[in-house]
Amino acid sequence: MMISRILLSISIALGVAAVVTVPASARVKIDAALMKVLDPDNDGTVDLAEAKAAAADTFKKLDADNSGKLDAKKLAGRVKPKELKKADPDNDGSLDQSEYEALVEKRFIEANRRHDGTLKKGELKSHRGQRLVKLIH
Repeated sequence: MMISRILLSISIALGVAAVVTVPASARVKIDAALMKVLDPDNDGTVDLAEAKAAAADTFKKLDADNSGKLDAKKLAGRVKPKELKKADPDNDGSLDQSEYEALVEKRFIEANRRHDGTLKKGELKSHRGQRLVKLIH
């Protein structure tokens, strides 16, 4: 009986942990409302300037304490610790706005499969596109 309770407790704990971590790995729905935000010129694509503008807004939202820096806690679900380390050239454990924009540009280039400087909905829905969207939305 005791073992059953322990196993049940472990199962519940693992289930709760899985539910808590789902948002970090959840896909962002690329719908008309999001495209309206990311594509203000309404041409059906997101270019690098639009991505950086959206990223600047996201940076401000994430930087609630106005420190000018985003650490691992503020970037949870958007940037993995290993990626943060790579994107942090001054090794202070956080990204300032220019470092954040450099990461956005890197992810934009990775998502741009057609190499035309713009991202269509399909590219934003891809794995690489989703990594970008998590930084700019």
